[in-house]
Amino acid sequence: MKINITETVLRDANQSLIATRMPFSDFEPILEKIDSAGYYSVECWGGATFDSCLRYLNEDPWERLRKIKSKMKHTKLQMLLRGQNLLGYRHYPDDVVRKFVEHSISNGIDIIRIFDALNDFRNIEVAVAQTLKSGGHAQGAICYTISPIHNIENYVKLGKELEGMGVDSICIKDMSGILGPQEAFDLITALKASVKIPVFLHTHSTTGLGPITYYKAVEAGCDGIDCAISAFGGGTSQPATESLHYALTQAGYDTGLDPEVLKAINDFFLPVKERFIKTGVLEHFVLGSDTNALIYQVPGGMLSNLIAQLKQFNALEKLPEVLQEIPVVRKELGYPPLVTPMSQIVGVQAATNILMGERYKSVSKELRAYLKGEYGRPPGELDAELVKKVLGDEKPFTGRFADTLEPQFEKAKQEIGSLAKSDEDVLSYIAFPQIAEQFLKNREESTAVKVSYTIRKL
Repeated sequence: MKINITETVLRDANQSLIATRMPFSDFEPILEKIDSAGYYSVECWGGATFDSCLRYLNEDPWERLRKIKSKMKHTKLQMLLRGQNLLGYRHYPDDVVRKFVEHSISNGIDIIRIFDALNDFRNIEVAVAQTLKSGGHAQGAICYTISPIHNIENYVKLGKELEGMGVDSICIKDMSGILGPQEAFDLITALKASVKIPVFLHTHSTTGLGPITYYKAVEAGCDGIDCAISAFGGGTSQPATESLHYALTQAGYDTGLDPEVLKAINDFFLPVKERFIKTGVLEHFVLGSDTNALIYQVPGGMLSNLIAQLKQFNALEKLPEVLQEIPVVRKELGYPPLVTPMSQIVGVQAATNILMGERYKSVSKELRAYLKGEYGRPPGELDAELVKKVLGDEKPFTGRFADTLEPQFEKAKQEIGSLAKSDEDVLSYIAFPQIAEQFLKNREESTAVKVSYTIRKL
């Protein structure tokens, strides 16, 4: 049986271990080797890469994608998209979602994994439809979490809903690494019996369960798994590619991977990793296993954000209290899965409750928007007292929030004016207005300097 392996070193491993700080120049020399390894796909874009390119790396994310595509002509390129949130933290109008998906595919993306933080699939239907229309592979994702209201029956229902939307495949997205081996076996077995399209599994090694969970999922008929080359594997990243290849091959499965090429890829990334360790970007706490995540369900990225927030207030010693507060806040919010942006909303509120010494004395605008229904349908019942305290007599919105948003692309195009040289520039501006505008201004100035220098030389 063939098992499809997706390599995540360019996106999720990069994001999970070093906060997406790897510039294109760090991995450009190894791209053609990665292309020859035999991967089903390489996840190289989406998630936090877009924001990080503009904010920290002074790179055009679209140009980065085109450069990757030019070096990788045989392996499918994959990205992660947050449904109606795209790569940001709020809902965008449908015209922007359609444009973004269309241009992602025309610039090189083959597979788009699309999820909604609340598993409210009204928020992914436009992105799915446009992916299919543009000739891409639409992979609908189900965010996995554990709560009194989440069970196999619930997940199978979601799987059938995705299949009914016309997605090409389904992914179980376990962002916290909390899916246990037997749970994975039972869940994949139930899904494979209920849907006719391929089922993939994504997890992290955060709790140490990842490799065992993958093995049992494959035994249950899972069609594909996400792995990271071992230099950037383990910890809050994905299980190591080489280890899973070795174990699955030994058991008679075909991964399609070339172990000699995998070694060359890993040898390349080892010194890259060492440099990030020496510069302090790669923190020790993301490299090991944290079994507390089984209790608090906190993904690695959310944990690092919490630590940064508490450090800012010189209150790192309050981290244990904040971790205990997170499940309480999550229950009051109807048990949302802790994935972007819900992980940030829940984490920030839990930290605020502890730092203020009074619960919900201060509430973020994002939490207010969530309670108002702007992020979608909560998985469970909201705490009535909390809703009353925050919203008063205001009635929560129950429809699809994007239906209330006016088209934005043409208006944004006028706003940014001549700084935008392409539709891609306009989309960058819509996603992250201030950061993208500054990036485009810097690019304009840099181009002017180069032209002036060339003229002087002539």
